Amino acid sequence: MSAFNTKLYQSPALKQEMKINPRLYQAMELLYMPLLDLQQHLKTEMAENPFLEMSEADVEDEVEIDEEGQEEKEDEMDWEEILLDGFEVGGRKQQYEHKEYFQPTAVASVDLQDHLAEQLRHLPLSEREMRIGEEVIGNVDDDGSLSCGLEQVLAGVNDWLDEARAVARDRISALREEDPIEWEREVRKLDEMFVPYTMDEAEAILQVIQRFDPPGVGGRDLRETILIQLRDVQDSMVWQIVEEHFEDLINHRWSDIAKARGITPRAVQDAADEISKLDPKPGLKHSAEPDHYVIPDLVVEEIDGEYMVFVNDTNLPRLRLSQSYREVARDKNQFKGENKEFISSKLNSANWMIQAIEQRRQTMLKVMNYIVDRQRAFFDKGVQHLKPLTLREVAEHIDMHESTVSRVTNEKYVQTPRGVYSLKYFFSSGLSTATGEDISARGVKAKIQKLVDDEDALKPLTDQTIVNLLKADGVKIARRTVAKYRDQLGILPARMRKRV
Repeated sequence: MSAFNTKLYQSPALKQEMKINPRLYQAMELLYMPLLDLQQHLKTEMAENPFLEMSEADVEDEVEIDEEGQEEKEDEMDWEEILLDGFEVGGRKQQYEHKEYFQPTAVASVDLQDHLAEQLRHLPLSEREMRIGEEVIGNVDDDGSLSCGLEQVLAGVNDWLDEARAVARDRISALREEDPIEWEREVRKLDEMFVPYTMDEAEAILQVIQRFDPPGVGGRDLRETILIQLRDVQDSMVWQIVEEHFEDLINHRWSDIAKARGITPRAVQDAADEISKLDPKPGLKHSAEPDHYVIPDLVVEEIDGEYMVFVNDTNLPRLRLSQSYREVARDKNQFKGENKEFISSKLNSANWMIQAIEQRRQTMLKVMNYIVDRQRAFFDKGVQHLKPLTLREVAEHIDMHESTVSRVTNEKYVQTPRGVYSLKYFFSSGLSTATGEDISARGVKAKIQKLVDDEDALKPLTDQTIVNLLKADGVKIARRTVAKYRDQLGILPARMRKRV
């Protein structure tokens, strides 16, 4: 007999727990949405809720509904109080009517594979050559290089050939019993027709494709891509350096190349300068990657020496309660049965949506206004004066949760006098300065970039020299940090930047 009692018991207990109303989740989603997504969302809401319509007025009359038409309050968290905490009426719409933004329309383009296939079709090639040519083109990456070896190309086209032969033999299988001699004759024809491709055929068709536009397409590695573009100057010093000294070339070992070729290091560097003008990824100019256009959610303008923040919502539907349905809501006789439930639900939903959109707008303005105040030096002087900023710092200042600030800044962009930036751009870690102030890591990178841009090419700055220059400018930074930032900026080490 079991020692455990498995019976079920009921007992009363008191406990506290927090439940979030579904509308709070929707409010958080509204904060998270970029401008285009929000526009589509509001259009959907207007289509589903008859109490919502577009408004051209700035101040809407309040809806007066008899107490008999009000929905009974539920014993749950007061979502309106939470959502509208600190609610303030926004500015008038006329403030923004002079700002218009138009999204550019992308023009359809032909991708690299289509561009190469079109050139292939214009050549007087046999069906067999055409087939292996299509196989080669199908293995060319978007950057223009061959993504695999010719062995794999050959295996792929021969697999297709085997499948085609099998299908053809199935079609004549009935002859095997009816006329065995004719069947054998047809089989021999098929075997002659579907002869496996050879490496020589693959190499020959690759050579043809490597003469296509854009120059350099079809290279199996960077070296071959460069050599294809130098095809017309095969007797030149530039060609010979790429052909015979490629490893030394990419590592900027000018002296080693000069010694091997019997020329001066300056002549090697001049040749390297010519090589640097060639395209290492020629296919990208025909890339099918679409352009990504950004519509700023916020606008910062300098007016009389002050930076003013506006919400770019001129194309956003301005919602109000529908006049016709407000009349329905006032009619006490309508508040019966299903009508009462429908009217109360849709009316409450419409009121909530209008308030939630305004609260979203006010929250975005609070966040951006603090960013402008904190990063005033950036707007005045540029990225080198960007200060460190965290989501927590903004959240504490505007008295909201850090996750709310994160949602507000997600995929949001601002148009400023210095260009269009993601709101995330203004947030970064920082370093200390000699004066006790902080400077953003992005600002330090800008300083490093400027130092390298202005350096003497004959005596490029080493990482330690950059550390010393930044220290003299008041920035405390370690050499390994400079090396890390330099690498992130794509700047080569000093020995590889040196000119002779």
